[in-house]
Amino acid sequence: MSAEKYKKIASNLKYEGRAFINGKYVEASDGEKFETINPATGEILCSVAKCNKKDVDIAVNSSRVAFESGVWSKSSPEHRKEVLLKFAELLRQTGEENSVLESVDTGKLITDCINEVANDAPMHFQWYGELIDKVFGKVGPTDPSITSLIVKEPIGVIAGVVPWNFPLMMAVWKMAPALATGCSVIIKPAEDTPLTAIKVAEIASKAGIPDGVLNVLPGFGDVGEALGRHNDVDAVSFTGSTEVGGFFMKYSGESNLKTVGLEMGGKSPFIVLEDAKLDDALIDNAINSAFWNGGQNCSANMRQIIHSKIKDEFLDKVLKRVKSLKVGDPLNPESNMGSMISKGHLEKVDSYIQSGIDEGAKVLEGGVSDKNQKGYFAKPTLFDGVEENMKIAQEEIFGPVLGVITVNNEEEALKIAKNSKYGLHASVFTKDINKAFHLAKSLPCGTVSINTFSEGDIKTPFGGYKQSGSLSRDQGTEALNQYLQTKTIWISHS
Repeated sequence: MSAEKYKKIASNLKYEGRAFINGKYVEASDGEKFETINPATGEILCSVAKCNKKDVDIAVNSSRVAFESGVWSKSSPEHRKEVLLKFAELLRQTGEENSVLESVDTGKLITDCINEVANDAPMHFQWYGELIDKVFGKVGPTDPSITSLIVKEPIGVIAGVVPWNFPLMMAVWKMAPALATGCSVIIKPAEDTPLTAIKVAEIASKAGIPDGVLNVLPGFGDVGEALGRHNDVDAVSFTGSTEVGGFFMKYSGESNLKTVGLEMGGKSPFIVLEDAKLDDALIDNAINSAFWNGGQNCSANMRQIIHSKIKDEFLDKVLKRVKSLKVGDPLNPESNMGSMISKGHLEKVDSYIQSGIDEGAKVLEGGVSDKNQKGYFAKPTLFDGVEENMKIAQEEIFGPVLGVITVNNEEEALKIAKNSKYGLHASVFTKDINKAFHLAKSLPCGTVSINTFSEGDIKTPFGGYKQSGSLSRDQGTEALNQYLQTKTIWISHS
């Protein structure tokens, strides 16, 4: 589809900014609102309900009533499957419009939004819907006079707190498995990007999700804190910064010790050993790993650790590609990168770029952004001469920055890759299967890609080590573990 057609869809969008509680759209209890903008243009899209603690109480109560009634939690897996499959189909039918809505609310490329919103989101509801009637309990090996049943039950009321970089997909990562298990779900979208989650809630209702089973509460950090501290919320699944993830651990400890699942920041290495084949596929992966979604990605491979014997050739090829990247209108399919999420975030990215310059790294392309531009567009930036302890090599930039660190052998590469408080993702390029497995098993992170950059797909769990996450995982069958309790039923009989 052309840019003109996407812009036509955008011009006809009807924005819904109200909260979704107990099956209907409502204003915040105190009438407060905030504005959400298109970061590619700086234009206001609409006013959004600024929910508060009172709204949290109302939503949690509706979720609890729905859960205890059994209208969803005690319905058959086959029924939940039927509803989730219908939900998936309705999302496919509205996929283009939902994708455009996400693009204008985030500054994300329309091509990425189509892939995530129109394709991946419905697939998640389909996949977990089809999975849930295949989750079995166990019978324990006991004395003949005893039967022990080990069964799985929905944990209860779930709060899903999601970030702005993949607003609908991260919400879906929480919603799909939680709904499949029979839980009630409250989604708190990021204040910068609330619109797709709000819209999708109504679609869920049309699919047959009962009132109260899915609520959406737009607002700021006080809403997240209220959910995290609420004694009637049984679990929180959070995706976002490591700092805020720590807050949710605190909230749990100071309230009801609710289960907390965390997927947080990253500083992922991209390791290219001496024997790697520097073909177009590898360079594509290098570019994609750093600049996909404008680098606003927790698994972005900004730390590119390259063997000294191939570094010059690698840099030459990467530099040509960086120079060719087209930064511009997110609704134009020919653009390679859209905008940053906000003016404040752009300034933060620029400050990291400036710190790299100040610490002695060499800018080969890019640099700080133009100050008088319309919209919040960062420059794709390529650094050479990055040292492992520089600020840009240690802290999560969350912007389009690729930094090259030079090493002389595999063990030096491993040492530098491990020198991070994060452990979310890593990529390794080598022709040597032994080196590939050695690095894959040695790197302390949740996902290791060999000869590619990939986070996996719906069938594989995603999460991190160290300060990138907790023991919980999104995606795969493992995602269900966040939303299920394990119960033993011990039966004595003659």
